[in-house]
Amino acid sequence: MCKKRPHGGSTLGRRYIRRDRKERHDQIINDYFKGEQSKYMREHFRCRFRMNVELFNRILRAIETNDDYFTQKTDAVRKLGLSPLQKMMAAVRMLAYGCPADFLDEYVQIGESTAIESLKHFCDVVIRVFETQYLRKPNTNDIARLLKEGEDRGFPGMLGSLDCMHWHWKNCPTA
Repeated sequence: MCKKRPHGGSTLGRRYIRRDRKERHDQIINDYFKGEQSKYMREHFRCRFRMNVELFNRILRAIETNDDYFTQKTDAVRKLGLSPLQKMMAAVRMLAYGCPADFLDEYVQIGESTAIESLKHFCDVVIRVFETQYLRKPNTNDIARLLKEGEDRGFPGMLGSLDCMHWHWKNCPTA
């Protein structure tokens, strides 16, 4: 039975769950990041993470560089902690699928509170690093490019939302 508790790490008296973090990190690498020798093809990665491998790796490098939380550390008994890859994978899976933090334990080998903490750090560092380039209001050139791209795809006048499109759809309810 899962008890709801505030985020904050270990709880006194709670049973310790041994996780094979290194083994799982290596499994993730074998599943997705070995190029042609990967278990899953690039299309699987894109479907599962809602981005291509190159973008994932670019974001991973940026968050490792800009937030010490995403540095793999050793604990008091010299056991390696979670890799940056595992922490980011947990955050991206929660964002991509809306899955609960405790769902990630089986594949990523990450506890619920650590998954939540990873998500918070991930969001903070992505905003900090990418805000000026990608998370800003579009300028005049951006708007012109987006309108042209929409027109080329058959959606004239569209700017980023289906709510803005004016085209006939025969199955659209009119009542």
